Amino acid sequence: MTVTSIGNFDGTLPKWVPQNVRHYLDHTEKGVPIRRLAQRAGVEASTVLRQIRKLEGLRDDVLVDAALASLSAGAARSEVEKDSEHPAVRDAQALPVLRRLIEPGAVLAVAAGMDKAVVVRDDGAGDSLRTATVSSELAQMLALNEWIHCDSPGRLCRYRITSAGRSALQRLVAEAENAARGFAEASPDFEHAAPVSKTEKPRRGALNAETPLATLARRRNKDGTPFLAPDLVRSGERLREDFELSQMTPGLAQNWDHFLTAGVSSGGKSGASGPSSARARFETALADLGPGLGDVALRCCCFLEGLEATEKRMGWSSRSGKIVLRIALQRLRRHYEGLGDASQMIG
Repeated sequence: MTVTSIGNFDGTLPKWVPQNVRHYLDHTEKGVPIRRLAQRAGVEASTVLRQIRKLEGLRDDVLVDAALASLSAGAARSEVEKDSEHPAVRDAQALPVLRRLIEPGAVLAVAAGMDKAVVVRDDGAGDSLRTATVSSELAQMLALNEWIHCDSPGRLCRYRITSAGRSALQRLVAEAENAARGFAEASPDFEHAAPVSKTEKPRRGALNAETPLATLARRRNKDGTPFLAPDLVRSGERLREDFELSQMTPGLAQNWDHFLTAGVSSGGKSGASGPSSARARFETALADLGPGLGDVALRCCCFLEGLEATEKRMGWSSRSGKIVLRIALQRLRRHYEGLGDASQMIG
């Protein structure tokens, strides 16, 4: 992977950089003694020594090595780059990637010499489905925070989410939920939204490894064909991508609960990029689906809510949710087919 500068080692590092990495760079690049680092941090010298040795042992990891080399390079940063180094921005960018990585069989693949990494998983029909494209800077940040790990480094490295990454995901989901509730309380556009208790836990579906689409993609009809064809799964993933992109910038997190009840207010160019454009595309797709179909697509594809929970919430009969979801995905597929090349996933 090409080394891209993500920092400026003049004593100033991006705010998201972990303390152990700061200790490592201060010691190896500036020659600060371990005892002085320990006194500064209020920990034992042996603790700092273990941190430095552990990071030195991780230099075989292509992403960790690239991140450390970049941070120590001392390249100048633009103001835009400095803004992107704020922890809130990095967390917002990491959230959709971590969500993709908890899906069954999902890996982040990094090839030598490539500027970007991709998240891929099995689509349920024996093929690989690319679910996200990740910048080199973001991939390096994930590895440096030990949220992902590669067991067998090589020319093509496959990273899986770690227990630390799952804990980070749980924290980020909770923070996103809280931000969304705050927006809902302050915005008149969502005045019909049901009140949410401040003590309510994040939606269970948001942390489930098996998404409703992945579960249904594994099911077979009586004739042996998949219950959900791969193109229907891709349509649901396309909707989820815009849902996630629309919330990637702090301040744009939305509470989409009861969104259809409040009405769709805007459209937009389907081929444009950025959180605002993603929101416009997302709203247009939901408006095309309409109430009912839009509800099940929103809850199962985006909130990752289970079918049983959706059936109960919508007042539908048992086992009817999967049929309604398939109809919604068929309508969604037609919606994206009508957009032509603009319907392709950004990731």
